[in-house]
Amino acid sequence: MTRSAPRAETSAPIRVREITPAEHLGFLETRGSASFLQTPAWGRVKSEWRRESLGFFDGDELVGAALVLYRQLPRLKRYLAYVPEGPVIDWADDDLARWLRPLAAHCRGRGAFGVRMGPPVVTARWSAQQVKDGIADDAVRRLGDLAPLERDHVGARVLSQLASLGWRHQGVEGGFAAGQPQFVFQVPLVDADGAALDEDAVLKAMNQQWRRNIKKAAKAGVEVQSTSGVAEALEALPAFHELYVHTAERDHFTPRPLSYFRTMVEALAGEGEELGQPDRMRLHLARHEGDLVAATIAIRVGTHAWYSYGASSTERRDVRGSNAAQWAMMRDALAAGAHVYDLRGITDTLDGDDSHVGLIQFKVGTGGQAVELAGEWDLPLNKVLYRAFSLYMARR
Repeated sequence: MTRSAPRAETSAPIRVREITPAEHLGFLETRGSASFLQTPAWGRVKSEWRRESLGFFDGDELVGAALVLYRQLPRLKRYLAYVPEGPVIDWADDDLARWLRPLAAHCRGRGAFGVRMGPPVVTARWSAQQVKDGIADDAVRRLGDLAPLERDHVGARVLSQLASLGWRHQGVEGGFAAGQPQFVFQVPLVDADGAALDEDAVLKAMNQQWRRNIKKAAKAGVEVQSTSGVAEALEALPAFHELYVHTAERDHFTPRPLSYFRTMVEALAGEGEELGQPDRMRLHLARHEGDLVAATIAIRVGTHAWYSYGASSTERRDVRGSNAAQWAMMRDALAAGAHVYDLRGITDTLDGDDSHVGLIQFKVGTGGQAVELAGEWDLPLNKVLYRAFSLYMARR
């Protein structure tokens, strides 16, 4: 969890204005972590959107930041203002209106007909064992059918405040929306007191199959190469992408072009190099007898590490290259002092007949937790244009 910005003693007005990418990045560096989708670099990745770094000021003090992406309506100079997994503010504040109203006013002044954001706030968690038991129980269909391991009081208060301020939740069945997922799977890398776990403790939390597969990969001679910095990542990228396209054909999804990943490397890994953090974005290539059998992309901002993309060969799956690559990423995250390893999106289904359940079954083997976030919320600023936009998106 990120550290909150210092809280003012009184609910003084918050001002919002544009800041430079350097100011934005400097603020993020004062936080424990923030989503990589809220870094200035991510704005360069999403080149089809207009981007802007915003600062939230309490007096003269910079107390929050946001990457805002503006998507233009067809044939109109009006925009949806999108704040993915942000803004980076004090979400524990009892008065979120003083943060969100100035944000909405600023976006309106930039021509926005609506604002969409994804508060980086946890609302509930379920243990790996709860998820496993739920899948085995025919009476359980979704995560919501299980009493969570933990409900977050801050998260509950955020949801209540957003609804009272006129924001509209954009959740869809299953937890996958057009933007970022509401449900993710995370492996804690610290204990309940915040003390760092070691590799043995993380391995012990995994199920037997995961531990067996990691050992099997090592015994088979699978070797994982990890890149450091822009040059190494760019050199490894064509091999990753070739395997990624193969994976897309096998698993029936549309792959992103090589140029997209090249932009990711140049922006995210480049930003890391500027900060003296060559592991901001890394590729991990698992080879068996010289042949690439699995490849992944990892991203880390502060104490939060993410598994972003993965690919695997159809042949030689028995050498467990994917498990080897995942374990390499977890070990890197531990060595970097990360508090959480995030395997990103899952659906909320626990129905054994649902085609999506395999995804959560793979991730639950890591021994982590299913996590429900606040999800994405919209604030219509121009109701007519917002309604037209919603109809347009529904027909796509």
